[in-house]
Amino acid sequence: MEVYSMVVLGLLMGAAFGFALEKGRVFEPGVIVGQMQFRTFTMLKMFLTAIATGLVILAVLNGFWGVKLHPKATEIGADVVGGALLGLGIVLAGACPGTLFAQIGAGYRDAWFALAGGLAGAMAFGYAQPALKPWITGGPGKLTLDAMLGLPFWVVALMLAALLIAGLAALEHMRPWEDDLGPDADGLRD
Repeated sequence: MEVYSMVVLGLLMGAAFGFALEKGRVFEPGVIVGQMQFRTFTMLKMFLTAIATGLVILAVLNGFWGVKLHPKATEIGADVVGGALLGLGIVLAGACPGTLFAQIGAGYRDAWFALAGGLAGAMAFGYAQPALKPWITGGPGKLTLDAMLGLPFWVVALMLAALLIAGLAALEHMRPWEDDLGPDADGLRD
């Protein structure tokens, strides 16, 4: 695939993702902070649905067409510290990297500050990374569940997708989306 086609495909996928974020109201700061405080579960449901969908697509690509996956090596220090800093930033800003542009598009002026902070943080890490490298790198290498179980990737992916779908159904039964977003969230009721 040529670069131009990849850019167009990426833009289309980004637009579809932004549309889904906006329609699901997952981009709203109150929904994001509510998820981090375990008060609402709309964001969790949407992202787990995306993961299950991605697993099914990857299973088909891997199982039928032999598409190879190239997982990154597990680096426990970077994963733990980076995940904690990202989570803290999400809670403080009421935004995550995936929702920032949806917030900007919807007119949330605070999102510009979150974007500037994210860019400043990435730049600061870029300069600090050589000094931090000894503390954040190193780990068990490439860990994949399919290799640990000794099963083909597509089998594990479909099993995980089925578990996620069952968990999502149970979560929706316990906490219907209307409880989180309100009865008029879909715009169809009087």
